[in-house]
Amino acid sequence: MLKAQDGFFCTEYKYNMIVKFLGTGTSTGIPEIGCNCSVCTSSDEKDHRLRASIQIMDSETNLFIDCSPDFRQQVLALPFQKIDGFLITHEHYDHVGGIDDLRPYSRFGAVDLYAELKVANALKERMPYCFLEHKYAGVPNIELRLIENLKPFKINAIDVIPIRVMHYKLPILGYRIRNFAYLTDVKYVPDEEMEKLSNLDVLVLSALRLTSHPSHQSLEEAIALSQRINPKITYLTHMSHQMGLHEEMEKRLPDNIHFAWDGLELSV
Repeated sequence: MLKAQDGFFCTEYKYNMIVKFLGTGTSTGIPEIGCNCSVCTSSDEKDHRLRASIQIMDSETNLFIDCSPDFRQQVLALPFQKIDGFLITHEHYDHVGGIDDLRPYSRFGAVDLYAELKVANALKERMPYCFLEHKYAGVPNIELRLIENLKPFKINAIDVIPIRVMHYKLPILGYRIRNFAYLTDVKYVPDEEMEKLSNLDVLVLSALRLTSHPSHQSLEEAIALSQRINPKITYLTHMSHQMGLHEEMEKRLPDNIHFAWDGLELSV
């Protein structure tokens, strides 16, 4: 059974895995600083969006995709426990800006960050103090694990399949775990990667706003890509205030496509 709170269901396939949306907003979050639009001033909690990331858990493993600048706020309400790894999609700040807040997790040992070489190098340039041979006390204990040539890998018993997607001209990563896939900051998916997205139960896909954008999908483009991939159900994430009010826009979506919101949990 695939189950989401508030009544959305999808049958078949039973996996012991929980997916929690920690943030579903774009780089500015919602409300956006200095904005008084109807979305940014909404009293509906589903219109309040921290920067995009998710947590994936099963009985043995605790993973995150991306580590947003809001990471500290996102995890304060979660159980404090060992993190088995972060799957990093790309080096933009709204996806890695919370890495320094991993300091408390060092008491469990090194935290593994899985990333491509160009992303690892960007992190080293941005946070050199985390990667010194002799670190000073208190810095995050981070271990970089390189993803090479899109080769699948394991974290404990979980198989991870990297997926190449394009963020305008920047090649970045999405990830598939079991019959769940997470694709953020997508403009398009190369044809040769589409096979990796077949037979999905759940697809999480970014959709920035209603109008076109050079490096992100619009709502219309995201719906078209979802229908091409054809998962059982799709949740949209990485949205700006220009997407509109959650409650109103949800009514305009196809039956098997929904807007995610901060705090949404799926049992996959």
